[in-house]
Amino acid sequence: MGMAQTRTRVSRLARPTIGIDIGGTKVAAGVVDAEGTIVERTRRETPSKSKSPRVVEDTIADIVAELGARHHVLAVGIGAAGFVDGTQSSVLFAPHLAWRNEPLRDAVQRRVGLPVVVDNDANAALWAECRFGAAQGESHVVCVNLGTGIGGGVVLDGVLHRGRFGVAGEFGHMIVVPGGHRCECGNRGCWEQYASGNVLVREARELVLNGSPVAYRIAETCEGDPSRITGPMISALAAQGDPAALELLEDIGHWLGVGLANLAAAFDPGLFVIGGGVSDVGDLLLQPARTTFRRTLTGRGFRPEAKVVRAALGNDAGLIGAADLARRERSRRRDRAKLVTTRLLLPRRRDVGGNGTPIQRRVKRAGGTGTAIEPTRYTASAWRRGGA
Repeated sequence: MGMAQTRTRVSRLARPTIGIDIGGTKVAAGVVDAEGTIVERTRRETPSKSKSPRVVEDTIADIVAELGARHHVLAVGIGAAGFVDGTQSSVLFAPHLAWRNEPLRDAVQRRVGLPVVVDNDANAALWAECRFGAAQGESHVVCVNLGTGIGGGVVLDGVLHRGRFGVAGEFGHMIVVPGGHRCECGNRGCWEQYASGNVLVREARELVLNGSPVAYRIAETCEGDPSRITGPMISALAAQGDPAALELLEDIGHWLGVGLANLAAAFDPGLFVIGGGVSDVGDLLLQPARTTFRRTLTGRGFRPEAKVVRAALGNDAGLIGAADLARRERSRRRDRAKLVTTRLLLPRRRDVGGNGTPIQRRVKRAGGTGTAIEPTRYTASAWRRGGA
């Protein structure tokens, strides 16, 4: 039986897409259906930063060939840790890979013969949480991903904002301590130098190097070698009740709350979704963050407060979001080539602005990098008209 005969046969609208999440250490990929369920998954090691972009393309092409042999896929979505331009076609810069102004979409599209969409990994994760996870039904969301650094994304009034040049959401490089710790970006005092996974490891190693008696269990666990300390090690010790590990997480939670209060002042979201590996400890991190957030929030006591919750989809959010963005983009191009917003289905809500004032609905027809959230009762005919 040939390849075409063995593929999953489904209707065009319901065909699955492939989502690929390219991180610093691994490439996670999966076939995702229209409900956000991963039908099949695979993974590869991330090629070394010193290797050429062609090597990364080879990895992506290999994944698509493997998964596409068993599933009749519609398109491919790629979430990349780096700056993606406003056309969602090129990676301007990626810290973990040799991508500098790399035309990734076109390069991969030529290799795999399928439509390809490229977006920032944090945007993809936020999209997944809005569609299928912790942010379903919320029109104003800020997502903060705590990993090696800090990334994020913003949905305001139902639109996923990528910024004028496509590089919005780099929250980790907001300066929260002028003249503070030096950041890899070249500045001092960036938020990710106080509230990321790297900070957890850095501070734990410093305690052990200085022979602090409060860190004796950390020293025992790493057998006296600070270089063996990892974030998951500290998280595990905190879950066991180790005072030093708990204090380290509380410190990170404090700085997380400070940054969230700043973001609330700028964006006024209804919900903060906290993702990334550091968030796996749950309330050990989030409770001190909520406490500091409430204490630091501008106008506290006289304004509604955003909820702070943990992301629901975990490490799968990036690939699920990338896959769904690819599906929506493919559908958008099919139905109206000039429409520049992708529709995301959420429960119907009143047509009011963020301050409760009725607004006139309007669809952008050129330019912009937003992705719009629309109610579920959005018909095919409305799509063709370009708006409700």
